[in-house]
Amino acid sequence: MILKKLIIYEFDALFNILNEINENLNFNLIKSDKKNFQSLKKDLTTDYLILSKYDKTSFVNQLVLPNLPIKINKLIELINIEFLKNHFNTQSNINVGGYILNLNSREITKNNKKLDLTERETNLIIYLNKSQIPISIGKLQKEVWEYGNELETHTVETHIYRLRKKIKEIFNDDNFLLSKKDGYTIN
Repeated sequence: MILKKLIIYEFDALFNILNEINENLNFNLIKSDKKNFQSLKKDLTTDYLILSKYDKTSFVNQLVLPNLPIKINKLIELINIEFLKNHFNTQSNINVGGYILNLNSREITKNNKKLDLTERETNLIIYLNKSQIPISIGKLQKEVWEYGNELETHTVETHIYRLRKKIKEIFNDDNFLLSKKDGYTIN
């Protein structure tokens, strides 16, 4: 198991306190300041948190502690909650083409523009994104809509038409959802 990294930024007293109880923590402690932060930042993955006294707007995954003193068990609880929130947020975003799909909010974004999606549209995009080959209407009916293949319906085509229209209006993109002879695919 890879331990999460807690970066204590320009807060030596807190680093020393947490370092004394380090064996009871479920994260690695890293001491940082302005000098070594840029080199440290290059090696960070998604499971990290920066703890500091002051809000640094350029930092992501940051927990600010302006109200001190704080009980140690409350501090550790705050740190663990923040790690959970960050983990939840990173798991909720997936790349789809040149877009980011947020599974929690059911929004797709690109270039600071966002589009709210229905649950069905989100499921359709996820399903198509997982496939390397075009997916037939029958397979989409069965897997995304949970209909039988023998059902005569234009549900898939209607949803795809509406989704294409919404994407065209917000992102001016005609090529996100493509129709091939074997079915639909994400570009």
